Amino acid sequence: MNNPVRKIAVSVMVMILLLFANLTYVQVVKADDYRTDSRNQRTAYAEYSRQRGQITADGKVLAQSVATDDRLRYQRQYPGGPAFASVTGYLSLSFGRTGIEGAADSVLNGTDDRLFVRRLSDLITGRDPRGGNVSLTILPTVQQVAYDQLTQKGYAGSVVALQPQTGEILAMVSTPAFDPNLLASHNDKTVQDAWNADNAAQPQVLLNRAISVPQPPGSTFKVVDTAAALQNGSTPDTLLTAQGDRFLLDDGVTTMDNYNKTQCGTGTTTTLRDAFARSCNTAFADLVRSVGVDGLRKQAEAFGIGQSGLAVPMKVTPSTIGNITSVTALQQSAIGQKDVKLTPLQNAMVVSAVANGGQLMAPYLIKEIQGPELDTVDTTEPDRIGQAVPAGVAATLTDLMIGSENRTQGGGKIAGIQIASKTGTAELNSKADFPLTWYVAFAPAEKPTVAIAVLVEDGGDLGLEATGGSIAAPIGRAVIAEALKAGR
Repeated sequence: MNNPVRKIAVSVMVMILLLFANLTYVQVVKADDYRTDSRNQRTAYAEYSRQRGQITADGKVLAQSVATDDRLRYQRQYPGGPAFASVTGYLSLSFGRTGIEGAADSVLNGTDDRLFVRRLSDLITGRDPRGGNVSLTILPTVQQVAYDQLTQKGYAGSVVALQPQTGEILAMVSTPAFDPNLLASHNDKTVQDAWNADNAAQPQVLLNRAISVPQPPGSTFKVVDTAAALQNGSTPDTLLTAQGDRFLLDDGVTTMDNYNKTQCGTGTTTTLRDAFARSCNTAFADLVRSVGVDGLRKQAEAFGIGQSGLAVPMKVTPSTIGNITSVTALQQSAIGQKDVKLTPLQNAMVVSAVANGGQLMAPYLIKEIQGPELDTVDTTEPDRIGQAVPAGVAATLTDLMIGSENRTQGGGKIAGIQIASKTGTAELNSKADFPLTWYVAFAPAEKPTVAIAVLVEDGGDLGLEATGGSIAAPIGRAVIAEALKAGR
């Protein structure tokens, strides 16, 4: 064989080997990825040929499939509508799946390994294959109250409610919300119109603010500061500056003010207890000097801040305290500003750990997996992440948060129920922007059964005058009242 022919033969062999390698990669290595890709229309049509499982919460159907007379055998319906959209997500032939529809897709479409026996039985008996069901931890009445509280005044924001001892998510609402029924329609124009409207809305409708959009937490972050300080030798009686404005930070140039530049008490100093109740910025800038950057970061991490890989089962965007490079940056971070950003879920986890004697539990939405006949296939067991603070520190924080609640104005106070709370009002880019308002709390303070975080964006309906106490606190108290009414 002459040299040119040999080269051609080798080239052909190499190309054949590359072709086989590519086929192997596509059909073996990437097969599952392509099968589950939301853009795979062939797989989607196959799924619509069988009945998808239900999503339920406390016996209420939030998502179900019903028979149709069009080219797709089943139509996805969401009886819970927009109020539960942040939990259920949507299943759309054009735009894939989100929320529980996406995270628990293998269960709902029947391909999950835990449903193997059922699939085998269907194959042997010739029954039409059906998906499994997902039962959630959500309390529907609590979810509805949270949704109504946010939407009745057109607020953009989020509410998350947790069971402190287990991590069960009792409510997770994000507004403005979308109607998943429109995105699940079999009418292409209806789906496209809804998609365009949702994506064009300001603020964006399809964002799940509870788990996907970390925001500056404002003074609610003082719970983390105080937890670190109490473990560093501070006590509720530790004296701090009471200066109301132009408090000089560590760099000797930057200054800090209290809200409305109000003096923190009547003297030149105040106690940590009073500073926490009054939410004095300057006092906390003074406090964190002794905590230090490493001390604050360690405490934040103990509460789960910065944790990656958290899923409920939808993936949660990590919260952060930022890259604190100086004591001045530390002081600015201490009041929940600078580069500190938390999701509402993360902020709820912080107060939930305090409510649970310092133990941080992993939050979760799926209570149990059921077969098509509602038989229990798998149950979620509570998962302890770690000890965020010692029990004694949690008790002291509870006492300080009771003092904060008792000073916090706003409506919705619950007769006979002591709440422990902290409010926050966070600036965004400048003092001219409408603030974020926060309220984190748990109740009953003496034996907590519910912990919440409320975030309202854009100053609610009070603009620049908005505070956590005036806007977010009434919402939080209404949600707590409903949770307690529901037996939590």
